[in-house]
Amino acid sequence: MTELQGKVAIVTGGSRGIGAAISKELAQNGVKVVINYNSNSEAADKIVNEIKEAGGEALAVKADVSNVEAANNLVSEAVKQYDRLDILVNNAGITRDSSFKKMNDANWGEVINVNLNSVYNMSSAALPHIQESDAGRIISISSIIGQKGGFGQTNYAAAKAGILGFTKSLALELARKGVTVNAICPGFIETDMVAEIPEDILKQIVGGIPSQRLGQAEEIARGVVFLCKDGSYITGQQLNINGGLYM
Repeated sequence: MTELQGKVAIVTGGSRGIGAAISKELAQNGVKVVINYNSNSEAADKIVNEIKEAGGEALAVKADVSNVEAANNLVSEAVKQYDRLDILVNNAGITRDSSFKKMNDANWGEVINVNLNSVYNMSSAALPHIQESDAGRIISISSIIGQKGGFGQTNYAAAKAGILGFTKSLALELARKGVTVNAICPGFIETDMVAEIPEDILKQIVGGIPSQRLGQAEEIARGVVFLCKDGSYITGQQLNINGGLYM
């Protein structure tokens, strides 16, 4: 088991939903957390304050991680503040759903840039520092949709499936250097993103989940902490947290 006290993590998209839960769970385990956000400074500051009030340490940094320069600046700011970087959680993501027939170039490109290219941008910028850690971790939040597809989600599915291929390949390259690279594939989690699904459709979705409920963001967060603390011999894997919806 790896002691996380004093480790430093960046969580992209760390101010809301799953990202916020991950940020708080890491902080509860002694990690200094750099919470990345793109637009909602109030939400980021709220999570930072909650962490500090609980006795943890956190910092909010604005950056559009789909942009290479912004990703580099985010990593630089984290290292400047805490003098190290041990954990990268690639969580930033958006949806722009529509049938492929109605999909436009902008909706395709934006989802690929935010959900997939950001994983490259951040991993590339963070890796030199993470390799210096005695417990380097790169964890990317993929999705059940990247495994089984989703109607009206060709862009989102392509990006999330791309994360899985990226994870396996980078894990092979970094295993001998002691850095683990894994992905987590959430099912339908009770977040703002899922709340946008029409109620009748969401009811059908929940009815098809063997566990008969939506997942909680905190359950994904505990998966991240597990990989950080107990995952030194786990790499190139996808941890499915989906209530049995996809096996």
